[in-house]
Amino acid sequence: MPPHEAHVHPDGTLTLHLGHRELLLRRRYETLSIANDLLVAVWFLVGSFLFLDSATTEAGTWLFIVGSAELAVRPVIRLSRRVHLRRVGAHESAADF
Repeated sequence: MPPHEAHVHPDGTLTLHLGHRELLLRRRYETLSIANDLLVAVWFLVGSFLFLDSATTEAGTWLFIVGSAELAVRPVIRLSRRVHLRRVGAHESAADF
C-alpha cells in the first residue's frame, strides 16, 4: 500500500497507512509538546508555592514569567511540526495534537 492510504474495514474501523518517517516525526513532536506542557505546569506550580512566602515572591514572579513564555513555545512546536511534515510530503491529521 502507498505510504498515505486509508482503508475502512467492514466493521467501521479505519486503518491509516503512514510512512515510517512520518510516524516517527509525529511521535517526536508529540513528545516535545508533552514535555513542554509539563514544564509549564512545573513553572506555575513552583511559582505558586513561592508566592506563599513573602521572602520568595520575587522568585515566584520570575517562574510565572518563565511559565508564560513557555506557553508561547507550544504554538511554535505545532508550527514547526506542520512545516516539517509538509516538507516530507505528509498530510495534516485531525488526530494531531
